[in-house]
Parts: sequence; C-alpha cells; structure tokens
Amino acid sequence: MARLAQTAGLSDVQQEIVSTVRDFVDKEILPVATELEHRDEYPQQIVDGLTELGLFGLMIPEEYGGLGESLLTYALCVEEIARGWMSVSGIINTHFIVAYLLKQHGTREQREHFLPRMAAGEVRGAFSMSEPGLGSDVAAITSKAVRDGEEYVLTGQKMWLTNGGTSSLVAVLVRTGEEASAGPATAPHKSMTAFLVEKEPGFGEVRPGLTIPGKIEKMGYKGVDTTELIMDGLRIPADRVLGGVTGRGFYQMMDGVEVGRVNVAARGCGVAQRAFELGVAYAQQRHTFGKPIAQHQAIQFKLAEMATKVEAAHAMMVNAARKKDSGERNDLEAGMAKYLASEYCKEVVEDAFRIHGGYGFSKEYEIERLYREAPMLLIGEGTAEIQKMIIGRRLLEEYRIQG
Repeated sequence: MARLAQTAGLSDVQQEIVSTVRDFVDKEILPVATELEHRDEYPQQIVDGLTELGLFGLMIPEEYGGLGESLLTYALCVEEIARGWMSVSGIINTHFIVAYLLKQHGTREQREHFLPRMAAGEVRGAFSMSEPGLGSDVAAITSKAVRDGEEYVLTGQKMWLTNGGTSSLVAVLVRTGEEASAGPATAPHKSMTAFLVEKEPGFGEVRPGLTIPGKIEKMGYKGVDTTELIMDGLRIPADRVLGGVTGRGFYQMMDGVEVGRVNVAARGCGVAQRAFELGVAYAQQRHTFGKPIAQHQAIQFKLAEMATKVEAAHAMMVNAARKKDSGERNDLEAGMAKYLASEYCKEVVEDAFRIHGGYGFSKEYEIERLYREAPMLLIGEGTAEIQKMIIGRRLLEEYRIQG
C-alpha cells in the first residue's frame, strides 16, 4: 500500500533528500524519541546527525555553503522529522527563520558573516517577538532600543524563545526611534526594528546585559529549550540592525512568520501521520468481541476520517509552500494550511488516542507523547483565531465588490 501524504511532481533530488531524512527518522529518531522526551533531554546526537545531513543549511543559498533548496523541500523534510519527534523540527524551524530573514533582508555583510556558519550548523538561530504581556498582538511590544553613538541599548523582556539557550544568534524585535518612548500607540508597525543579537549558548548571563534565565517547564514540546530573554542595558552595534535600516522590523519578522506557518503546518502533517500509523497498527493488533477492533465499523470510520484529514492537510501545506516558492504572496495559503493542519492534527491524534483505549493514557505508548505535543501547534506561529483573521481579510481583498 502507498503511504499517505505523497507529493507529486518532485525532482529526483527532492525525492532523494526527503527519502534520506525519512530513513534517518526511522533509524535515529523514532527509537529514542519517547525516552528522551520523558527525560526532557536535548537530543544532541540527533541534532549532530541532522547537521551532518546538511539540514541546517537546506534553504541557505549554495554561495554561502548551503544546499539552496526550496521551501517545499524544507517543509517535506520538516514533515518527516515531526513524524519522528515534533520537538526536533522546532529546533530546526527557528534556525531556519533567522537564516531566511538574513537571506531575504540582511545586508551583504550580514549574509556573508552569518550564513556560511549557519549552513554548517556552527551558529544556531533563535527568533524572538513575544513578550510576557503579549502573544499575537505584536503591535503591543514594549521592549525598546535607544541609539547611543554607534550602538543601540536594548531593554526589555521577551518570552517563548525556542532554542533560547542553545542558540548563538537571536533575531529580536524591539521598538526604536522616538516612538520607542512614546509607547505602542504611535505608529506601532513603523517603529519596530529587528536586531541580530550574538550570544554564548547556555543559561544565565550569556553576554553583558543579556540573560537567559532557564528553561520554561512545558506540558509537551520537551527536549527543545524554550526560554525567556531579558535585556538590561544590552549594547548592540548599529551594523547588527537587520538590513541596516531601522523601522522595518515588523514587516521583516512577518515575512519570517509567513514561512514559519508553512513549517508549523508541515509539523502538524507529520504528527498527524504518525498518529494515524499508530492508530491503524494498534487497531489490527487489539481484539475485542472475538476480532481485531479494525474490523468494527466504528473503528473503520474513524480510520477513514483520520486518513482523509492527513491527506487534506498535506495537500494544503504543499500548496502553500509551492506558492511561496513561486515568488507570489502566500499569506492566505499559509494561514489556511497552518489552521487546517494544526486543527486536523489535534483531531487525528485524539482519534488515535481513543483507538488505544486505556493504553493511550500510559506513558509506555507513543500516542501519549503525541497527545501532549499536538496542542503546541494550535498556538505556535499564531492561534487559529489569528489565522482566521488573516484568511478573512485576504478573502475580502480578493472578493471585494466593485462600485
């Protein structure tokens, strides 16, 4: 039987890359993922293996030492990795967003300085917008940067940094200029700037004026370090403003989030696919009333619904990635893909959990881990409500009545 979520029209190179990642997942991630997750242990050996495969430079141009692949190729690799362990795909995603921001918006000096080392995995990226008092309301950011000669002094507290401890480069969004002291009511989107902040990996004071307090304890999404970031008199050279010009940070970061939403959709596809695999296997092994539960119509209906959702989410994710690769605007497609894939992922995981019955509640079974991981995808890169706002506004643009 053909696997679910196949992708038509891939080149031989794309097929080879995805197949290589799939084999790596089957051999190196799935056998250890649940044990590492229960210990909340950073998967260093897995990350080292992905580095050797060149995954950290997958979309970085060849001139900077990367593989120069498309967003579609990257998303399909993320789907495979998330099928093995969703946390590992998160480690790569934030790195990828920072590399994408540099590729699309960085100065030549910034690209030449960072991208070769990011492609080699020597520099790991993290991405920071959220703050303790806000999530999706980016316009309410209060962290600020004030010019002082050839430097900026950054102050404020950021929240929910994936790779906050293990990263050595963080793209941080703050307020700049006169608007920084005027508050969020003054031209909020035009007063934001993204800074490229270099730091030492680890926790505590990782450079003068910058502290990473420690890991945030989470229900799921374990293994990967999620942290706060506290800036208190952090001095950053002016040449570390992303793109070299202040006031463009909001638009730069939203561009990164747009491709990040394709990534989250891919993660939802991968987790849902694994949940289906677990559910359909268990349904053929578990017997009730003298036959495998897979032969009961109720279970067959559930499996049919699960498989259809896996296919539908995958198709929308692929469409969003291909739209971005074509150079077209894809915020509508990315929002739809992220919304559908994360919601379907939650539903497929829950159905697989139900198929497992009481054993689904046991930590001995892999579905227990997936059940705790799926909720993160509902909020990562924007909640379902945010996606619906984006989708609704874009639809009204496309279907505006003339006259």
